[in-house]
Amino acid sequence: MTPDPIQRLTVELAKLPGIGEKTAQRLAFHILRAKDGYALELSRAIVDVVEKVRMCSVCCSLTEADPCGICSDRRRDDRILCVVENVPDLLAIERTREFAGRYHVLHGALSPLEGVGPDQLRIQELLRRLGGEAETRVEEVIVATNPDVEGEATALYLTRLIRPSGIRVTRIAQGVPMGGDLEYADQVTLARALTGRREM
Repeated sequence: MTPDPIQRLTVELAKLPGIGEKTAQRLAFHILRAKDGYALELSRAIVDVVEKVRMCSVCCSLTEADPCGICSDRRRDDRILCVVENVPDLLAIERTREFAGRYHVLHGALSPLEGVGPDQLRIQELLRRLGGEAETRVEEVIVATNPDVEGEATALYLTRLIRPSGIRVTRIAQGVPMGGDLEYADQVTLARALTGRREM
């Protein structure tokens, strides 16, 4: 017996991260009620992502063109390299319009409990970039991993690997977010905010 198309779509949508069965059902009915051509455009977009997007051979970001737009932008500062866990982290930093250097995407963070070790991340590619014979050598690596246990472990591991080469290794500042109340901040956040204080 062939499954009901709506039920099949609901089941497939529910496999997406953060999408429960009720949300999947709402999305399925939204697609069903949408204007003519929407479902076809959506399916084409999904197929295009799967077929055309690949990893940038330089920074390991996801891109259609290789090298990606950031790596091929000559206005970027080759001396500063920002290391992030994932592509959404890179996009978040780009949205600030405050960083004009280069990136390297690890595609995760060290997590021994989940079986993620250095070999599962793009660390060897990073080390090859840092040890390369490029015209402009990297002078600073900004470690912009998440402020959680895995991100901290990754930052420490990278620092130990990179520092002997003489390249400056820095960590993004962490502390109380804008609009946040000190009374609701946890002890670790407050401690980091105090440690990372700067002159006004």
